[in-house]
Amino acid sequence: MKPVVYFSKNITPETLIKLYEKLGIELKGNIAFKLHSGEKGNQNYIKPDFFKPFIDKIGGTVVECNTAYEGARNTSEKHLKLIKEHGWSQYFKFDLLDEKGPDYVVDIPNGKRIKKNYLGKNILNYDGMIVLSHFKGHPMGGYGGALKQLSIGCASCAGKAYIHSAGRTTDQYNLWNDLPEQDAFLESMADAASSVVELFKGRIAFINVMKNISVDCDCCEVAEDPCMKDIGILASLDPIAIDQACIDLIYQQKDDPGQKHFLERVESRHGIHTIEAAEELKFGSRDYELIEID
Repeated sequence: MKPVVYFSKNITPETLIKLYEKLGIELKGNIAFKLHSGEKGNQNYIKPDFFKPFIDKIGGTVVECNTAYEGARNTSEKHLKLIKEHGWSQYFKFDLLDEKGPDYVVDIPNGKRIKKNYLGKNILNYDGMIVLSHFKGHPMGGYGGALKQLSIGCASCAGKAYIHSAGRTTDQYNLWNDLPEQDAFLESMADAASSVVELFKGRIAFINVMKNISVDCDCCEVAEDPCMKDIGILASLDPIAIDQACIDLIYQQKDDPGQKHFLERVESRHGIHTIEAAEELKFGSRDYELIEID
């Protein structure tokens, strides 16, 4: 059977809850909500008040990991300060998964580029995960959605460096001078994403919010303003299907004057290859059934 992706054009907290309930999954125990908390100065990330009704209803902890680039989130001290400034720890229980080491290292025996992944060790404290992704562009990956949240998002600082370098280094300070060719990076993201799906097999769900659609990621301190109109919210149990559905919806927005600019970002970075590589790893499908909900 094709994986189902539920979709609504209504971008409200209530719709988010409705779409999640359509998935029919009952996550029990300690639940992690993985989302992008926003770089300092970024204007496009989705703010805590939008997610509050949903997270309050389900119950759990918002989780993040440190970054591998200079900014306000590449050390635990700076990151936790920004989390407070952005209001996340005011609204929710919060856990910086790699605040303290050592990292949790998982094997990826079938990985195309990397054979292991470095995760923030606190990820082991959770019985299930809901991946709340803000779908937008990305300067390096072309786009950011569920697969990026699973890979770069769940990786520790060292893990992010390892993915970006396609396994060459775990050192964030020696990373950026010797990056691999683009497809190696994208395939490493797919590898890393597969390991997190395997870790939470049957205990993970995905929601992509298509609003504030900029060509830049929420990790950019200086990001372009959104270039496309808001599209909607999607929910699925398949991370590959939900990202493919978002890309397909972008291509359908032929009357949106910002579509060409957004697609240039995706296509120039060969962003679709992350989805292609992920499907080859067989933890999801690009072939899906889209069910629209009012």
